[in-house]
Amino acid sequence: MHRSIVVAVVLLATAGFTFAAALPAHSIYGNYVEARTADVYTGPCFANSEVGLVGQLAVFGWKVTKGSWQGVDLDGMSVVGVVRAHHTLGDVYESAYPVKAVIIVDSRANLEQRLALQSFAKHMAGDLLQDVVRVDIQPVDLTFAGNSIHSMQANLTAGNLAKITTRALDGGDQICHNEEVWYRPLTKLDHAMPAYALANQWEGAGLGTTWSSPDKRSAFVGSFTTDSE
Repeated sequence: MHRSIVVAVVLLATAGFTFAAALPAHSIYGNYVEARTADVYTGPCFANSEVGLVGQLAVFGWKVTKGSWQGVDLDGMSVVGVVRAHHTLGDVYESAYPVKAVIIVDSRANLEQRLALQSFAKHMAGDLLQDVVRVDIQPVDLTFAGNSIHSMQANLTAGNLAKITTRALDGGDQICHNEEVWYRPLTKLDHAMPAYALANQWEGAGLGTTWSSPDKRSAFVGSFTTDSE
């Protein structure tokens, strides 16, 4: 099984990976991270050994740098999605659905912002957040650092429920030396790059399982822009 998937990768000159000056006033933009339980940057031998067995679990989050959603200001706010799918997410040969989901909303948000963040996350993730079984309100800390493609890293904590820590991939992460981006990110992004997940953890309720899946080539870091509703 072989798939050639092209993901746009850019070298961004400032930490945060945003480019506000070029965006129209009605846009909402920011940064994104995800981590799954299967490698997203891998070779066919590794991918074939994981598909159908792992990769049905994922944590992902958005940090809004600036913008509003449904007329509600979301500057600086974050929202996190956690999913348990029926099958490996991103497999083009078998559907991952049904998918159960939990949304974690930034506790700094007021009631209006909490509702807007949930709506925004559902818009960005599409069907992945169609069946939300639980909404948790937690302090969410989502930060991005690094001045180039070689030093990008993300850190996400959502209370004591979810955690992602990433670092940039390096030459030592190539095992077969024919690795490629095997799966697409779980949301539409302007720019994305695969990353190494030092931590990928879910300890919450609602999905019937918890996990810790560190030390895998299973993450993406990226930036997004979308029109405000």
